[in-house]
Amino acid sequence: MLAPPGVAFSLLGGRCVVTNVGPTPESDLHVSVVDVEVGQVGSRVELFEAIRRDRRIESLSIRELAERHKVHRRAVRQALASALPPPRKEYVARSRPAIDPWREVIDAWLIADQVEHRKQRHTARRVWQRLVAEHGAVLSEVTVSRYVTRRRVELDLVKVEVFVPQSHEPGAEAEVDFGEFYATIGGLKVKVWMFVMRLSHSGRRSISPTAPRPRKRSWRDTSWRSSTLVASRVGCATTT
Repeated sequence: MLAPPGVAFSLLGGRCVVTNVGPTPESDLHVSVVDVEVGQVGSRVELFEAIRRDRRIESLSIRELAERHKVHRRAVRQALASALPPPRKEYVARSRPAIDPWREVIDAWLIADQVEHRKQRHTARRVWQRLVAEHGAVLSEVTVSRYVTRRRVELDLVKVEVFVPQSHEPGAEAEVDFGEFYATIGGLKVKVWMFVMRLSHSGRRSISPTAPRPRKRSWRDTSWRSSTLVASRVGCATTT
């Protein structure tokens, strides 16, 4: 929270006290004190730490601590007993009569989608449509959508791609790779090799096939041709 010029904020328990320290060239405020209720800020660990600190410094009672921090007295007792909050209670999963009969069917579709093209995979709406049309399911689209969204995460089917922008100076860097492929030469299917050079700045490529049995000289000649072609595109000179 940012204070206007000439105003100081201090947090006391669950209340925010706003104090005007006097008019300034930037502010004409003349309100002396304003009491504002604020919600609980921070994690449960920080809350327990604040309760224990207030008890140690001010010797407040359990009731006073509960009122100051806006919590139940049971939470105050837990904080005084241990600095670490107790683990959350685990509840037994409730039955979902609308979606439970179709869980295995939906899971099978979602898993099978991994070998399909991205645009050919099931959307939540398509899953719902197939359940209704092919299995006679009676359930809402929202129920299916919530299950599909949660289930994709549980099955580790959601892949997050991270993009890192790169910057390359013109003619400064290039990527080189080679590999084999098959070509028809004189009516015969022959395995040949391919030399590829790609400029990092512009993305332009130079592709040169080599002899079926590449030798050191063929690689040198191919790389020279690619370098000469790349240099001519960016206006640089090549060196041996």
